[in-house]
Amino acid sequence: MKPTIIGTGRGATAGFAGFPAEGLAFLRSLKRNNRREWFQARKHIYDEKVRAPMMELVSALNASMSRFAPDYVREPEAAVYRVYRDTRFSPDKTPYKTHIAAIFPRHGLDRHACAGLYFSVSPGGVEIAGGVYTPTPDELRAIRLHLVDHHQELRRILRGRTLRTLMGELMGAELTRVPKGFDCEHPSADLVRCRQWLLDVTLEPALAATPELYQELVKRFRAMTPLVEFLNAPLLAGRPEKKAARFFG
Repeated sequence: MKPTIIGTGRGATAGFAGFPAEGLAFLRSLKRNNRREWFQARKHIYDEKVRAPMMELVSALNASMSRFAPDYVREPEAAVYRVYRDTRFSPDKTPYKTHIAAIFPRHGLDRHACAGLYFSVSPGGVEIAGGVYTPTPDELRAIRLHLVDHHQELRRILRGRTLRTLMGELMGAELTRVPKGFDCEHPSADLVRCRQWLLDVTLEPALAATPELYQELVKRFRAMTPLVEFLNAPLLAGRPEKKAARFFG
């Protein structure tokens, strides 16, 4: 399902001034010139005008998240994705991502399989998302079993006016039938069919250059925190005590 394009409100927030025009222009140019020789000659622009502001933004987000989502605070170096694409299994061999993104998984869970918070900045807009994107079979089954007993709680979270206004409807890939071992007549069946449980919106590209970017991220991350906590509850309950901590690019 395609993310929704929505507008933004006004009202600046101190702490992050927005991405500089040079950084956003670099990402637009990279989309047209996605070649190693072009990028390497201009890598200093990426480092100074794209990556450095992103690290600053993640640090500002961490300060706010420490109050409402402390278990999702993540050091900027670990949160921000690398610019280099993994092209090993892709027919697209362009070497660089034309966006910059950061992810905030829950401490102690697999960062790729658990529920977390995410955002990216690109010439196409500011994407903000939360939920479970690539659960393993074990995590998938744990969440489905949790939904059988607690689907009403998830529906209550998703009905919240603030969450619906800011993030829209639940989306993600789903099966055409209820998976084997689950009751197709159970009231949780529609949720159990899901293979992903996601909220995802894309805001206007111009937002990235303004102080309002930080504000929009904070209020949406705050609104989504109950959802990601709900989805992670069964994963935390089934976590082996000795398992080392290890998560949407």
